[in-house]
Amino acid sequence: MTEPAQAPGPSPRARTRAERARRPGQARLAAFWLEAAVLVLFLVASAAPTPLYRVYQARWGFSATTLTAVFAVYVVFLLMTVLILGSLSDHVGRRPVIITALAADTAASVLFLLADGAGALFAARALQGVAVGLAATALGAALLDLRPAGSLAPLVTSNAGTVGLALGALGTSVLVQYGPAPTTLVWWLLLGAILAAIVLIAVLPEPGTVRPGALASLKPDVSVPRPARGTFARAVPCLVAVWALGGFYLSLGPSLAAQLSGSRNLLWGGVIAFLLTGLGAVTASAFRNSAPIAVMLGGCLGLLSGAAVTIAAIVTSTPALLLAGTVLAGLGFGPGNLGAYRVIMARAAASNRAGMISAVSTVNYLAFGLPALIAGVATSHFGLHDTALVYSAAIALLAAAAAGGVLFESRARTPAPQAAANTVAELPPGPCTVPPCTQPAHQEAQPTKAPK
Repeated sequence: MTEPAQAPGPSPRARTRAERARRPGQARLAAFWLEAAVLVLFLVASAAPTPLYRVYQARWGFSATTLTAVFAVYVVFLLMTVLILGSLSDHVGRRPVIITALAADTAASVLFLLADGAGALFAARALQGVAVGLAATALGAALLDLRPAGSLAPLVTSNAGTVGLALGALGTSVLVQYGPAPTTLVWWLLLGAILAAIVLIAVLPEPGTVRPGALASLKPDVSVPRPARGTFARAVPCLVAVWALGGFYLSLGPSLAAQLSGSRNLLWGGVIAFLLTGLGAVTASAFRNSAPIAVMLGGCLGLLSGAAVTIAAIVTSTPALLLAGTVLAGLGFGPGNLGAYRVIMARAAASNRAGMISAVSTVNYLAFGLPALIAGVATSHFGLHDTALVYSAAIALLAAAAAGGVLFESRARTPAPQAAANTVAELPPGPCTVPPCTQPAHQEAQPTKAPK
């Protein structure tokens, strides 16, 4: 009995051609995840000072006003960099801008290592703002350039920054509390990671293209077209509530946690920052395909309930209630930002989209830094307890106003501009990122349809 003849397999030459065809795709996928990891690294470094603020304050004796000013200077330099240099990588290439940003972050880490007073903290935070502003826009664009099948790029770009903030705050608090050399170990580790990132980015192929117009791109484009102004005004309270809460948690949050818990353990501050931003990233991802109006309303209700429980925590000095309030606020943090962004962008025609994104980002950054700075000044005069009470009440009022705006928007809604239909399903930029040009993001949005 003879064996049945087997079909001949592919020839060695055919197998070699198939392997060569797979290599570029594998290389692009590896580059995509490397760029995403570098984006997370930048935001980890930017959140690393959060648990250290109390250590610096105790060591050098500066006020809560100075503490929040150190936080705010980062936001100011970040905003200016994003608005002026956000599109630079579209013209000179992604890689030079990312390497420049890594060099700035290297200098910031060195300044933190050598810091002997508040002045060095101001300089280091300013450099971090420039670094994140340069890198996050260039890396966001690079992720779109390298996007793999399945449209992962928008999800990664939107959430990598928030994940970085969460990991940076929690990881640093663990190192500062339980590791040796509390004010230097984290910066040595970050310095090593940043230098390694410079080498890796330098050997990667350039993912973008170079084109003329670099000088013209330096002119900021911030605009809200007339048909979108009503929707923009109704969504702004939600954006302000989201990012004002984030700014407070990343500046004065550790001090509030220490006051309510009566503990000197710095892990408290890292945990509440991790809960707020980490849950924000998870919930934003979970509801990314839901209707924007419903997502924004859910976010407002989460922020409102979180602020109410936090007020109860402050009044009763109950740390467990602070954790519960933070969890509720975190559940509203991500959906609030996601829903408000999509509700606004549904009103933007393609020709107005870049200016509208910049307008949203300007509101976010100002809300991220200015209220926290005001809270620092108030803390110096009225104490952290009363300041945190008023701040939480203001967040609750903003969330309630935004919820009312959502209900009005859903009743008075008119058809969105046809040109904007493809942008509604797009995820918002991360907490420190803005898509630097309209074309990559627009192309990414085309395969999806707007939620009904």
